[in-house]
Amino acid sequence: MATPTTLTVEDVLRVNGSHRFAAAMAAASPFSSLADALLAARRIWLNEVDVNGWLEAFAAHPAIGTTSPSVSKWSKEEQSAAISTATDSTAQELAEWNAKYREKFGFVFMICASGRTAPEVLAELKRRYVNRPIVELEAAAQEELKITELRLAKLFSSEPTIPSTTTESLNVQSDKAAGSSNRSRPPITTHVLDVARGSPASGIEVHLEMWKDVSAPPSFSNKDFNGWATLGSSVTNNDGRSGQLMDIVDNVAPGFYRISFNTSKYAPAGFFPYVSIIFEIKENQTAEHFHVPLLHSPFSFTTYRGS
Repeated sequence: MATPTTLTVEDVLRVNGSHRFAAAMAAASPFSSLADALLAARRIWLNEVDVNGWLEAFAAHPAIGTTSPSVSKWSKEEQSAAISTATDSTAQELAEWNAKYREKFGFVFMICASGRTAPEVLAELKRRYVNRPIVELEAAAQEELKITELRLAKLFSSEPTIPSTTTESLNVQSDKAAGSSNRSRPPITTHVLDVARGSPASGIEVHLEMWKDVSAPPSFSNKDFNGWATLGSSVTNNDGRSGQLMDIVDNVAPGFYRISFNTSKYAPAGFFPYVSIIFEIKENQTAEHFHVPLLHSPFSFTTYRGS
């Protein structure tokens, strides 16, 4: 059994800037798993932290597009897609709308920016700008909670979220030599963390499929398993990372994808015989990268859209 994780107030403040939230999370620890910490975080954030605590947490975030050296490492990682896709005109418009938003609502525009491009962030900012203040406050609090959950996952994981410089440079060289793509990795990737043990989960079979039935998309009422076509399979390595599940291409085909994990073979005494995650890549997202991790324990699992 993994050793329970004790969080200090300083640890939690890296995740969420509310001192009330940090004190409550520290008091609720130690946590036996990431899943337990996530449940506590949601309960504390939504039921015990007041509006002043929410605003304090919002104030700890830089505006989207900020490139100041003082911006934290995690904020830079979360905003990397937005910053890398921002043109001069988009960056200028984003700055102007950030200022308009702050003037109207009194706090920074909150959005879980991981994997979102600058045009996507700008479109969401404009959409939410018309909200009434009470509606927008609640929307911002939900976005803060998403960020908090992602950062808790990073805090519990000892594994880096970005490949090492050496590995990445080797991949770039080999890809460019093959002349296949400007990417350094396939557009869809995954890794598995065993949150019960607090370590990467190795030896898990992973399958990636795409929905091929053009007559109707997959839905809750349309569970026809015959519509899925396999793109690739792999097994997670000692770092919990899957091998290549699809070709390295500049633009992934839009549509619905399903990534499945053979958790029964990894944890025979667990509750889930397997875990499947279905997600959609839209027409305007084909140049993006989609990292779909699995945080697994014998009786719970979670995931998120990484970059």
